[in-house]
Amino acid sequence: YYDMLLWRKFEEKCAALYIQQKIRGFLHLYNGQEAILSGLINSIDVKKDKVITAYRCHVLPIAMGLHPKYVMAELLGKVTGSSNGKGGSMHMFSKEHNCFGGHGIVGGQIPLGAGIAFADKYNKSDAVTVCFMGDGAVRQGSFHETLNLAMLWSLPVVFVVENNGYAMGTSVKRTSNHTDIWKLGLGYEMPCGPVDGMNPVKVAEALDEAIERARSDKGPTLLEMKTYRYRGHSMSDAQKYRTKEEVQ
Repeated sequence: YYDMLLWRKFEEKCAALYIQQKIRGFLHLYNGQEAILSGLINSIDVKKDKVITAYRCHVLPIAMGLHPKYVMAELLGKVTGSSNGKGGSMHMFSKEHNCFGGHGIVGGQIPLGAGIAFADKYNKSDAVTVCFMGDGAVRQGSFHETLNLAMLWSLPVVFVVENNGYAMGTSVKRTSNHTDIWKLGLGYEMPCGPVDGMNPVKVAEALDEAIERARSDKGPTLLEMKTYRYRGHSMSDAQKYRTKEEVQ
């Protein structure tokens, strides 16, 4: 609870600084999805396991142990930031804390996550990579190519879809004939399933099982964390795709 509250307060401060035009460019807030990372840090070994995600990435490096001041410095474009002020909101990296981004290309981090896992297997490490993505990214071809190779090579990677209901402003049901994203793993005979992404205990339990499977050289897992994004896609999002009742 302490971690989730800290992350929420951090993001709220980012929103305030954005309105003051002290943070420029895009700003994607993690509000509503904190339980996922709260569960994550109770399931992984932060000293050796790796994480990678898309944008909406301010909270992940903090969860992995990076002091929030370095994330804030990055958002403000300072040289003291985690990416020397050159990455901004979408590109949070911390090699020291095994956080490999922060990527602005939708779905671009998915094959990279498998590649990191491939390196660990090649080097005979028992480290596991947790690769996060949004519900919109699963419509990219790279998602399916990666799942195929991850199963073929039995890579130590856990794919986590943070299904917050919307890809930018497009709901899941408008992009597919089914809304159970986890079932996409069935086509590759990959262990898969849905998880209550609003409950850190349920998240931790699911990740415990998936990470143990990967660490035991039994291959990847696909988990769909069902969560909800309380704010817009970014700070400039008018959110006209949601009814007032849904927002309430």
